[in-house]
Amino acid sequence: MHCAICEERKEKRFCPAVHGKICPQCCGEQREVTLDCPSDCPYLLQARQQARERTTTQNGRPSEQDREALFPEVEIAEQFLYEREELILGLSFALAKSARSDRSLTDRDLIAAVGSLAKSYQTLVNSNLIYEPPTANVALQAIAREVQTMVREFREAEQQHTGHTRLRDSEVLKALVFLLRMSLARTSGRPKSRAFIDFLFEQFPGKQSAVAGAEDAGSRIVIP
Repeated sequence: MHCAICEERKEKRFCPAVHGKICPQCCGEQREVTLDCPSDCPYLLQARQQARERTTTQNGRPSEQDREALFPEVEIAEQFLYEREELILGLSFALAKSARSDRSLTDRDLIAAVGSLAKSYQTLVNSNLIYEPPTANVALQAIAREVQTMVREFREAEQQHTGHTRLRDSEVLKALVFLLRMSLARTSGRPKSRAFIDFLFEQFPGKQSAVAGAEDAGSRIVIP
């Protein structure tokens, strides 16, 4: 029997994305490119594990192409991660909630939305100007609204518990950049990759309110 994709090479593994058997080469080349691979596919999980091992071997260094997206001028101290852990978890929860609401979203969508928001907050911090990069992408707009809603709820929770809001825009920027770096470290970079989304789903398996979800999640920050 021949591969269900190329129809040339011998089939050797079952592909749940095509509901048929394919060859290892097509699996490797088309995985998360033309194929909507389910998160529990053993070959997908194996590929992700191998990718993480390669990243560890390379000290997790981003490529030159990614440096601008990583906001190298934004320094994130370890102390910040401890002091604003709940903020980072809340933002992570908002991203997970967005991905659950729209199952067609990919890592690229979340990365684009977080990157755009980070640029907006960077402009706000540096010049006090509110700048929102124009986008006609409805999905990215929905992700941005979910994240902004979480930031508002976080400030409201601080106001309720302490009588004032301590959260600064510069801290929101740092949290967004941290998540951007984490997402780039976890995604495969392929068009249909959902590795980062699956990671978020593992951290937040249930449906809660954004702030409550962050508080109940415990310490789950993973430094990329």
